[in-house]
Amino acid sequence: MANNDSHKTSSVDSCKIIELGKNHHANGNLTVVENCQQVPFDIKRVYYLYDVPGGEERGGHSHKALKQFIVAISGSFDVVIDDGVKERTVTLNRPYMGLLIVPGIWRVINNFSSGSVCLVLASEHYDESDYVRDYDEFKQLTSSKRV
Repeated sequence: MANNDSHKTSSVDSCKIIELGKNHHANGNLTVVENCQQVPFDIKRVYYLYDVPGGEERGGHSHKALKQFIVAISGSFDVVIDDGVKERTVTLNRPYMGLLIVPGIWRVINNFSSGSVCLVLASEHYDESDYVRDYDEFKQLTSSKRV
């Protein structure tokens, strides 16, 4: 699965907000996410972050091959994405809006509001060898972008 080339070619501009359909009903709204329909990959893993203490961060890594789609199911938080050259902060605060993150992008999730829930849909099963957890190593992998 691992592909180190993603760190050489990925850009924060390849990460994008995707608006999911919102089916409005008098008794509540419904949003649907299906494999390869609303998100551009087959969903192999789903996890969520909650009860994150004030001031704490999550993430702090990049992936070699894994794609992610991140949604603020409840509350809000910021996702800081970094491709080694450019950095961008995306605020997620609507349960029908998500951020697609491509491989090779460093991400940090912070500024969690009280009661927020961060849903992550992932393109691959958990594989520790797909992670780059050291920022200096990430910068080294992306160094060809800065030449």
